[in-house]
Amino acid sequence: MRANTWAGRNKVEVRDVPDPKILNRRDAIVRITSTAICGSDLHLVDGYVPTMQDGDVMGHEFMGEVIEVGSGVDPTRLRVGDRVVVPFPIACGACAACAAELYSCCENSNPNAGIAEKMFGHPTAGIFGYSHLTGGFAGGQAQYARVPFADVGPLKIESDLTDEQVLFLSDILPTGYMGAEMCDIQPSDVVAVWGAGPVGQFAMDSARVLGAAKVIAIDKEPYRLQMAERAGHIPVNFDEVDVRSRLLELTGGRGPDKCIDAVGLEATHGSAHIAAYDRIKQAVRSETDRPHALRQAIMSCRSGGVVSVIGVYGGLLDKFPAGAWMNRSLTLRTGQCHVQRYMKPLLQRIERGELDPTRIITHTMPLDDAERGFDIFKNKRENCEKVVLKP
Repeated sequence: MRANTWAGRNKVEVRDVPDPKILNRRDAIVRITSTAICGSDLHLVDGYVPTMQDGDVMGHEFMGEVIEVGSGVDPTRLRVGDRVVVPFPIACGACAACAAELYSCCENSNPNAGIAEKMFGHPTAGIFGYSHLTGGFAGGQAQYARVPFADVGPLKIESDLTDEQVLFLSDILPTGYMGAEMCDIQPSDVVAVWGAGPVGQFAMDSARVLGAAKVIAIDKEPYRLQMAERAGHIPVNFDEVDVRSRLLELTGGRGPDKCIDAVGLEATHGSAHIAAYDRIKQAVRSETDRPHALRQAIMSCRSGGVVSVIGVYGGLLDKFPAGAWMNRSLTLRTGQCHVQRYMKPLLQRIERGELDPTRIITHTMPLDDAERGFDIFKNKRENCEKVVLKP
């Protein structure tokens, strides 16, 4: 089969790789009809997530048709011919974490738990196409994929909704929604979102759906800010204004009630010398993550507010403003998304027309064009917001 693979730092390559096979009685094989490039994939390509190996199949946002199931898959939950969206965290459905609906913390799905434990203190769940730190599972930027614990994760789509309407239930829509949900939004709240990429856009839409009075989009790319503004959000360009000062202006001097970091470890900053500081520290491996957005969110949030972090962080960062966090009674909430918890409720919101995931899609191309897709997405060419690949 054809698949998009990691070919070294700053390089992906579409290659012929072996077809996946049933390895466990609870596996399924899915013929992929749509997959996508995620901002988190760039952390792999840019070399900031360790344990990637040449030839690893990438991608953790995919959907398609079940063509084979293992003997242990519950036929009342999944059958050959079902059309499914596959969540990016692999969850067993039976451990203590899964019982608490903390699916991205599953205790049984990561065969390389020892590596993750050394990195994070405790292991995390397996993730499709996201390094050997999270299990070394082949990803979904391919024609076919093996799906472990197939009677737990995949969501059956039984309506005539298009792939584009439901594909992002695999990751970025639940992630954005969880970021907003963790804010405990009240009707009077002003919510500021750092990052107007796909996850940030969905965090903004979710904050509005959950009742926020005002949603502010922070980014530097005009096309992203225009997309957010068309959706009814207030744009702030951090290359043109001081973000904290602008947020104080928009909130009567108090700061946003709730702040969402939808950027993560490769954040940039509007001040050249501040941006250079963290780029240099990252380059010499004095830190792994550039925490500009996180620092700014903590310093900007009103006292007693909530900072919700859904941007991916992988290791260590410098100059975390612990004093501001502690002394101003801020609540910090975070986590890889527990996607399985949100898929059905968000599908219902899509069906009711409350959310339109298709609004962020700017490019659709064949799987064999994945290298070009990564290039325009990473380098923000052609006003690229989200790339959907068709195997």
